Amino acid sequence: MEVFQTICRQLQSSKRLFVEAAPRVVFSTSSYLCGRKKRVNPYEQVDQEKYSDLVRSVLSFRGHARTPQSLFEEDALLYGPVSKSKAPKQEEEAGVPQNWFPLFNPEKSIKPDPARDPPVPLKIPLQRNAIPSVTRVLQQTMTSEQTFYLEKWRQRMILELGEDGFAEYTSNMFLQGKQFHEALESILSPQGNLKERDESLLESGYIQSVQHVLKDISGVRALESAVKHETLQYVGLLDCVADYQGKLCVIDWKTSEKPKPFIRNTFDNPLQVVAYVGAVNHDANYSFQVQCGLIVVAYKNGSPAHPHFMDAELCSQYWAKWLLRLEEYTKKEKNQNIQKLD
Repeated sequence: MEVFQTICRQLQSSKRLFVEAAPRVVFSTSSYLCGRKKRVNPYEQVDQEKYSDLVRSVLSFRGHARTPQSLFEEDALLYGPVSKSKAPKQEEEAGVPQNWFPLFNPEKSIKPDPARDPPVPLKIPLQRNAIPSVTRVLQQTMTSEQTFYLEKWRQRMILELGEDGFAEYTSNMFLQGKQFHEALESILSPQGNLKERDESLLESGYIQSVQHVLKDISGVRALESAVKHETLQYVGLLDCVADYQGKLCVIDWKTSEKPKPFIRNTFDNPLQVVAYVGAVNHDANYSFQVQCGLIVVAYKNGSPAHPHFMDAELCSQYWAKWLLRLEEYTKKEKNQNIQKLD
């Protein structure tokens, strides 16, 4: 009995030293365990096998380079067919004029001669006759690429404005250009005979645009004056002949709604300028000789105009291109005359 009591006392003392293990706590980041419903991705319910071919075709598609033909196809798809023009072909490399004629006249002096130079700017009226004008030659010999983009621009404008709206737009552009030239002529003329009703033109955006260029112009020799190349037989009406930063230039004023910071942005304008340079140098009405050109692009919003100066070397390069265009025009005219006789 005593032995049994001794064992019981030992068991009771051992229970006091026993430490129960703490219950295990489990943490989870699952939205389900936190009492939130799991979001279902709607794309997982799509029958991916059914649309696998479509997905592969879209992912493997590579867009083609945009060409004039593809642009026309897009227009036809969006707006309907608007033009039957074909995409322009690659233009052939420019050749050498068959009948070369010098740009500069060795019989005329480059240095100014006060005794022979006109006391007031020349203003020779343009005589309308069978001799082609510079503008006509350039229009009739535009490259296929130039014709293509010009026609595309015209079609787009007609789509936006309509036939009547486009006619009104072109008429307004012509009127603004005419008023701009008249204002410049009055500013550069020694008489400065700007009419009161035209004084508002001085505040126009175009005039404000060319203010920094006008500061560099002096010694005006001709304004809105006709020229005729006696040998090559073409005529034109130049805007101005004057000194620009000390160099005598044929100056051509242009207006634009878009910036044209580089001479390449002016398209055929350099050819027009050198055609006038060559005509002045070989026209007996002009005692002086010109070696440089200047294209001034003015902007309606009054932002500073871009002057593109053409030195003698650059003029000579464009002169060769002008002779090619003139030969092309002459050839076309002969072919048309032959067809008329047939």
